[in-house]
Amino acid sequence: MTAAVNSFGLSLPDYPWEAMAPYLARASEHHGGAVNLSIGTPVDPTPALIQEALKAAADAPGYPTVHGTIPLREAIAGWFERRRGVPGLDPRNVMPTVGSKELVAWLPLLLGLQPGDVVVRPKVAYPTYDIGATLAGVTSVATDNLDELDEVTRSRVRLIWVNSPGNPTGSVRNVDSLKALVAQARDLGAVVASDECYAELGWGGWDVQRGGEPVPSVLDPRVAGGSHKGLLAVYSLSKQSNIAGYRAAFVAGDADIMANLVNSRKHAGMIVPYPVQEAMRVALGDDAHVLAQKDLYRGRRERLVPALQQFGLEIKESEAGLYLWSTAGESTWETVGRLADRGIVVGPGVFYGDAGNGFVRVALTGSDERIDAAVSRLAAAP
Repeated sequence: MTAAVNSFGLSLPDYPWEAMAPYLARASEHHGGAVNLSIGTPVDPTPALIQEALKAAADAPGYPTVHGTIPLREAIAGWFERRRGVPGLDPRNVMPTVGSKELVAWLPLLLGLQPGDVVVRPKVAYPTYDIGATLAGVTSVATDNLDELDEVTRSRVRLIWVNSPGNPTGSVRNVDSLKALVAQARDLGAVVASDECYAELGWGGWDVQRGGEPVPSVLDPRVAGGSHKGLLAVYSLSKQSNIAGYRAAFVAGDADIMANLVNSRKHAGMIVPYPVQEAMRVALGDDAHVLAQKDLYRGRRERLVPALQQFGLEIKESEAGLYLWSTAGESTWETVGRLADRGIVVGPGVFYGDAGNGFVRVALTGSDERIDAAVSRLAAAP
């Protein structure tokens, strides 16, 4: 008698970026090679002081702490006060994570959500919000306004993802918008998890270095009131400090939720290595490298915007972050193909939900030489 063959593995959708392989190949045929402005991975050097901190902590024979070292948590709390307008954050209510994507993917499960519960995510959003719901066996609903939901769905909402500044759109929620959402969530008994990874990269009215306002955090007293109850802020150093390869991020907020997350992650072995914790601590204490990196991105943005517009793209939202959310009034794939013919690879808007159809996401994360090559190609005759 032959034993039945078991099938193992999760039933998740194929990783969407694999669909870009033919367009990357097409762009690579261009003289000078492809200018890849699709995924948005940092390309500039990791600042020397962060590298040195990592090296100095390399002798780490013991297990690191899940909760994070006290000096790191104090550095995170100090950063929140100095850079995000969140005074008095208790270092006990802070924890480092293995990049922010890891937390996004596992948070619904770690919060104990059950089948029938609903996770709300933005209409145009980073796909991992949906993956996190799938891993927990719960329902994901796309909306930017809870009032759009019927009463039955609203009653099942347990987690609301906010992404401000947004990926891929670059949209920013102001204090009043965040405050209203927090009030609604508290009425529903739902957690608000705010993915704020691009907060230092505001442009126009949100460009602090050019007289704009700082992008608000969900933990800001103007938003949260006198309590962080039901609120979590998620942040990553990948973009502002060019350490995507370190997987250096953190979460902070509600004291009860944080204590439970720390305990659960101890059981699961979700630990940031000690050398990375030390590199994070040093990075969070130095604002100069963050501002220098932002200056680089600002310059690249100022060169790309008019070139894309000259090519016929209209740039929507894009108030902050590392992307230009653009449309030519045609299908996403037609725009992707036309840009590939110019040797430029961009992100398809359809990867971010049905509402992204017709859009492409153009990243600022190319070297100055590659950005200048893209500008030249966009200006060239067809």
